[in-house]
Amino acid sequence: MQDEILHLIERWKNGDQRAAETLYMTYRDDAFRLSCSFLNEPQSAEEVVQDAFTYALMNIHNYKPEKASFKTWLFTITMSRCKDQLRRKRPPLYSLVEWFERSQKEPIDQAPLPEGALNSKEMQTMLWELVQRLSPKLREALILRYWGEFTYQEISEIAHCPLTTAQSRVRLAYDKLRKQLHPGWLEGFQKELL
Repeated sequence: MQDEILHLIERWKNGDQRAAETLYMTYRDDAFRLSCSFLNEPQSAEEVVQDAFTYALMNIHNYKPEKASFKTWLFTITMSRCKDQLRRKRPPLYSLVEWFERSQKEPIDQAPLPEGALNSKEMQTMLWELVQRLSPKLREALILRYWGEFTYQEISEIAHCPLTTAQSRVRLAYDKLRKQLHPGWLEGFQKELL
């Protein structure tokens, strides 16, 4: 696959518009899922993907295949654009009382549920809500690992952190989720996380 991608890149450098379109079609859906997972807004995610691809294609001469795969390079750009998007957003304004009430939310009820009480969609929604509560760095690492299916080395490259930091962020994120879930629920969530 990497040889095919490098061939497409060379064709694009030589002005072949179809090569650029093929690169876009190859990675568009994965880039959108990654962006949407991080931003949690489809419209913003689409804007980020368009911006990241435009930048990548216009700056293809900066891509160094000996340093990273094209996918890793592209997703590094994508995550950078996601972070820019989050920085541009103004945080919601809350009164001190609202802020305190939000920060004191109880974790999800850890009492066992009757068998079959949660269907897969409800479990996914609950898990996603917990993921969204993670700090941005932990959420980024978890999304890249489990939804982006990146290796720890690739995560460290995308997040610009040491390999051990990438590993510890994923583990810490998983541990934070695990602490908020009943042990019996983890079996069902394992399929979602792994």
